[in-house]
Amino acid sequence: MDLSVSVGTLSLRNPVIAASGTFGYGVEFAELVDLNRLGGLVVKGLSREPMEGAPPPRLCETAGGMLNAVGLQNIGVRAFVAEKLPALRRLLREDAQGFTTAVVANVFGYRVEDYVEVIRVLEDAEGLAAYELNISCPNTNRGGLEYGTDPAATAEVVAAARRAATRRPLWVKLSPNVTDIACIARAAEEAGADALTVANTWVGMAVDVESRRSRLGRLTGGLSGPAIKPLTLRLVYQVVRVVRVPVLGVGGIQKPEDVIEYILVGAHAVQVGTAHFLDPRASVRLVKGLENLCLRKNINRIRDLRGEFSPEKC
Repeated sequence: MDLSVSVGTLSLRNPVIAASGTFGYGVEFAELVDLNRLGGLVVKGLSREPMEGAPPPRLCETAGGMLNAVGLQNIGVRAFVAEKLPALRRLLREDAQGFTTAVVANVFGYRVEDYVEVIRVLEDAEGLAAYELNISCPNTNRGGLEYGTDPAATAEVVAAARRAATRRPLWVKLSPNVTDIACIARAAEEAGADALTVANTWVGMAVDVESRRSRLGRLTGGLSGPAIKPLTLRLVYQVVRVVRVPVLGVGGIQKPEDVIEYILVGAHAVQVGTAHFLDPRASVRLVKGLENLCLRKNINRIRDLRGEFSPEKC
């Protein structure tokens, strides 16, 4: 069977991509996971300068998922280019079919100028396949979500990033915490996005009944895990129908059937996140599970399933 897919001009050996914020910079997982089995990986969000992130506790378990308030802790874009990216290049190799695991840089900023500067630094680096613009993080004090909830602000930051990103495709990671995600998706597409990642985590909170305080180090965090998959699956279905660019689905993927669901509603590929907190090998396990599922179902090319969901049969 053929698991290869395309996200615009980027060809992947399979549709499974490790999501940003759940897989470190990739190198940390190298002793546990054969990175060369993945379709791609998105590194931790990169900012202009290093960020310490949010105060602890940063994670708490919920029914069917978890809340996180990590706050985009990262080493900064220049340290990433100097230290992490060369190590990744040494780990990744081209396979017999000509595929190399795609490394995608997740880009974050407080201001439009910050996003542009991060991309400017990355433009001079080798070993990246694409950029993912994070305009949807729900657990930072400023930036991020401010750009992802207003169409005009979305268009402004995407257009600026598009002008800076001349070497590589530009993906835009959307927020589910909006009234009309289709409107935001169209604004990102019209401003120059090459693909859309749908979606980031949902804003939520949890209270410790003993201390009567938040179970996180801040008031709210981002909800992820299996509990959100039905919600995000609907968003992917909605976005696919209003844009022409490829869509990547992310939210609650635990098993091969979850991947197939996202592809059936129109996703070109998927990103796996919270599952890595339970099993660092989750993405590679999903690739093997997809191979077995396709064999059992006589699916020769997984990309042929894209958009095959029929609402008329509901």
